[in-house]
Amino acid sequence: MHLDEAAAEIVGSVEERRRNGRTYLYDRFRIGTEMKSRYLGEDSPELRDRLARAADLKAASKERKTRMSRLARVLRAEGMIGTDRETGSLLLAFARAGVFRLGGTLIGTAAYALYQGELGVRFDSDELAQTGDIDFASFERLSVALGDRVEEEPGDILRAMKFDAVPGVFDQQIWKWRQSGGEALVEFLTPAFGDEGVKPLPALGVSAQALHYLNFLIAEPIHALALYRSGVLVQIPRPERFAIHKLIVASRRQGGPDQAKARKDRAQAEYLIRILADDRPDDLAEAYEHARTQGPRWRERIDSSLDRLPAIRDLLEQIS
Repeated sequence: MHLDEAAAEIVGSVEERRRNGRTYLYDRFRIGTEMKSRYLGEDSPELRDRLARAADLKAASKERKTRMSRLARVLRAEGMIGTDRETGSLLLAFARAGVFRLGGTLIGTAAYALYQGELGVRFDSDELAQTGDIDFASFERLSVALGDRVEEEPGDILRAMKFDAVPGVFDQQIWKWRQSGGEALVEFLTPAFGDEGVKPLPALGVSAQALHYLNFLIAEPIHALALYRSGVLVQIPRPERFAIHKLIVASRRQGGPDQAKARKDRAQAEYLIRILADDRPDDLAEAYEHARTQGPRWRERIDSSLDRLPAIRDLLEQIS
């Protein structure tokens, strides 16, 4: 229903743009004497179908919003853990600004929590304990290629929510914000194809820290609903990629506070792998095998984590 609601917002005609073998769809409309284009998403049969029904979807908007609110209440009553107020209000503001529409992907524990709905599992509060970080990632190349931009800068949203920019130590570029008087830290990340420097994400109006292995995580993301108010439509990694990526990043964390984060990474990977091995073994096997074909460093990092999780190693070998 949230996807229907997004399609109902089209005001002009659908425009196609092709780049690097992919087709992207835009809402092209006129404001005064100027033509504008608003990115809608990568071409797919599902999106085409919704856009073809845009007029009917717009007419049903009021009824649909009522149903969404009712379903959100049902989910809460049935024990689905909702997003806390601070995170929920931030996700809602980012969604309204177009962060997720323009390729932004929620990652980390905030994304892990949303696999409750995707996988139909019941988490407890300990599993969803927040690290205080809310991380977003996007591809630099996609951000440049889209030719569209958020309707409100994330930096402006964060400042209004009492977050202060944290400039980089060496180059003073800003890719993270810390909440004034609080523990929350918002970071923007992007895959590294080469050095792990700071890169621009022009569609999102931010800079981002480039990290290796992130391209594997955020390829082919999926939609999900954060349970805040009547739901917030966001984008998260595929659960099988999230699980394997957690094995990789756990082995990158060395010493001090990072050890606690590494244990949490492995715990999240273990939980998801056990579920996926039963419910989606083919998807899990494909992600695992794909990661292992990326090179010896990838295999070393995965194996380093699996040395601590022998039962999970056995499970992955059984389905591969």
